[in-house]
Amino acid sequence: MRYLRLVILLSCWLGAASAARAQGRITGVVQDSVTHEPLAFSSVFLANTTLGATTNENGAFVLERVPKGTYDIVGSYVGYKLSKQSITVTAGATAPAVTLRLTSSGPQLAEVVVKADAHQEDNYRKFIDLFVGKTTFSKQCRITNPEDVDVDFNDTTKTLTATTPNFVQIENKALGYRIKYYGLRFDYNTESEATGFDGQTVFEEMKPKDEQQRRQWAANRVAAYNGSLTHFLKSVYDNQVKENNFLAQQVRLVQPLRAVRGEQALKQKKGAFTAADRDSMRAWDELPAVAQLNPAARPIDSLRRVSADGRTFLRFTNELQVVFFGEAPDPGYTQPMSPIGPISAKSPTKRQVSRLTLLAPETEIQPNGTLANPLDVVSGEYWGFQKIGEFLPLDYAPPVAAAAATPGTSAAKR
Repeated sequence: MRYLRLVILLSCWLGAASAARAQGRITGVVQDSVTHEPLAFSSVFLANTTLGATTNENGAFVLERVPKGTYDIVGSYVGYKLSKQSITVTAGATAPAVTLRLTSSGPQLAEVVVKADAHQEDNYRKFIDLFVGKTTFSKQCRITNPEDVDVDFNDTTKTLTATTPNFVQIENKALGYRIKYYGLRFDYNTESEATGFDGQTVFEEMKPKDEQQRRQWAANRVAAYNGSLTHFLKSVYDNQVKENNFLAQQVRLVQPLRAVRGEQALKQKKGAFTAADRDSMRAWDELPAVAQLNPAARPIDSLRRVSADGRTFLRFTNELQVVFFGEAPDPGYTQPMSPIGPISAKSPTKRQVSRLTLLAPETEIQPNGTLANPLDVVSGEYWGFQKIGEFLPLDYAPPVAAAAATPGTSAAKR
C-alpha cells in the first residue's frame, strides 16, 4: 500500500513538473504614450484567457505560469485607450520584456446624452440575441452593466451597432466565468444577416456557492468544449480527428450548369444576341452557387501541413463540413441539420454539423487548438449558433479523462 501511494505521489509530481516546464513568464511595464510615465495599478491581461495582473506603483507587472503559445497582451487604464501587442511565450523561459504605452482617450464628457428612440429596447434585445446567444448556456448569461452599452440602428445602412466606452461585463452562471469585454465593436446588417464583433476579453473564475455547483461548472465546461471549433482544431493538430468523434468533409460551391453555359455564351458570341437574350443569360449567371458535398472523410494531410520546424498549419481546399457525433444539438438550435452523405443515407441523429471556410491559404494552429490568427477562418451553421454561452478562455484545458471519453457523457449541457 505504501508502494502504491508512493507511485501515485511520484506520478502527480512528474505531471506537475512536466506542466511547469511547458509554461513561461512575461514581464513588462505600462506607461503613458506621451510622457512615458508609469501607469500604476493599471490592468494587464492576455486576451481571451484568465491570466492577468495589476501593475505596481512603478507600472511594472509579472505574469507567471503562462502556457506556451502566442497571445495578445493588453493594457487597460481608466481614461486611456487600450494598448495591445502580440507576444510568443516559450516553455521554461521568460519572454522579452513588454512595454505597453497607452494613449489618453481625451477629455471625458461630464454629461451623457440619451438618444430618444422608440425602438431602443427592441434593438437591445436583438443585440443580446446575436451577441450573447440563444443556447441553453446563453440563457444563463447576464450583462451586469447594460447602461454602458450604446446600441444604435442606422436605417440607411440597415446596420445594428453596439459599442462600449470601456467594457461590457457578462456573468456566465452556466460555466462559472465573469467576462470583461473591452472595446466592444458589434455590428449586424439586417439585409445580409452578417454579424461581426471585435474586442479584447479577460476571464475571471467565479466562486461556486458549494461543491455541487463547482462540479456542475466543471461538467458544463467540458460540454461546451466538446465539439467546439477549438476541440476540432486541437484534434487536427494531434491527428485525432476520427478518434475524437469528428468527421471532416469537403464542400464545393459550384455554379448551376445553365449559369456556366450562359456565361460562356456571353463571352464567346458577344454582340450576337438581343438585349433580352443577354438579360436572360445574365440571370442564369446570377443564380446562387450550389453546394456539393463529398461524403468521404478528408485525410489528415488534406487538413493540415506540418512544417520542418514542427509547426502545424490548417490547410484545406474549398470549404469543410465538420460533423461532431455523440452529442445532440442544443434544444434551441432549430435549423435543419445538413446531411453528412447522400440524401438516401441514414444519418445518426446525435450530431452537430458546422461549416468552416479558410480565408487564407493556410493558418497556424497552436498546440492548445487555437489559431495564431483567428480572423483567417469563418465558421457557420452550428458553430455560428454558439455564442458567449459556450465561450471558454484560451487557457482552459479539459480534464484528460473527459477529453478522451465519448462526448455522449457530457449530458450536463442539456
